[in-house]
Amino acid sequence: MREAAFVKQNKDKWLKFESVLVNNAQITPDELSNLYIEITDHLSYAHTFYPNSQTLNYLNGLASNAHQKIYKTKKEKKNRLYSFWVKEFPLEFYHYQKHLLIAFLISVLFTTIGVYSSATDGAFVRSILGDRYVNMTLENIANDDPMAVYKKMEETNMFIGITINNIRVALNCFILGVMFGIGTVYMLMQNFIMLGSFQYFFYEKGLLWESARTIWIHGTIEISVIIIAGCAGLVVGNSILFPKTFTRLTSFIRGIKAGLKIVISTIPFFIVAGFLEGFVTRHTEMPDWLVITIIAGSLALILFYYVIYPKRLYNRPENE
Repeated sequence: MREAAFVKQNKDKWLKFESVLVNNAQITPDELSNLYIEITDHLSYAHTFYPNSQTLNYLNGLASNAHQKIYKTKKEKKNRLYSFWVKEFPLEFYHYQKHLLIAFLISVLFTTIGVYSSATDGAFVRSILGDRYVNMTLENIANDDPMAVYKKMEETNMFIGITINNIRVALNCFILGVMFGIGTVYMLMQNFIMLGSFQYFFYEKGLLWESARTIWIHGTIEISVIIIAGCAGLVVGNSILFPKTFTRLTSFIRGIKAGLKIVISTIPFFIVAGFLEGFVTRHTEMPDWLVITIIAGSLALILFYYVIYPKRLYNRPENE
């Protein structure tokens, strides 16, 4: 790449970074470290292709100033955990809204495939959900209690078991992102074809609302954060496929760090979903208005924390 093109491509990033250093803007140590890594990558590139150039001298100065500021501000604050959840993570997650949208669209696609396949192939539901589950549910329907499956296990054991399983699914979505994102897509395919088949099965039995009002009490948060975990895996896959101005290794490390933060952010939500499934979902006698309130509140919480709040935080004057 010609030096002029290199400068043009990255000038805005350098000026933004310089502004952070000069104006002493309030950003977290991790954010500053990420900026520093990008500048040092550019510095290494300039060393190789533009020795003795003004660009190299400029980047040298920028990197030196950044190094001093990073190690000056590296000491962690007492409210580090609070800062992570309230500012650091949401601000960083703003940059992954496109990945989140892609994960959501992939999930919708596979859910639709699950519904369509179940509608056109009578054996498909059994192949996905298993004969044991289907036969048990048919028996529950015959006994006028189609959602009895949520009442059989003791509450605490169900809460713990479901929460651990959901976190395991989320970690798999993240880890399998190293397969260029294909492994993450496969995990989403498994989960959302099953969701589509499950919902069509109850629709076919004339129990769509009965099933929806029950499973979405916990499923609103559970399904949403599985999509967010899918987003984490896509971030990792994208970092390998499209390193941009970074070396592929540096881009991969950044992707792993970002993806891990996303997965960590889902753990409290999985705990809430597990609690709802273990202790609340089993109460199928709840009135519709209460069920709708829980579902709507859960959806609002997810949309606020992962979509609305990051945008608001990013657009605050101090972050511009």
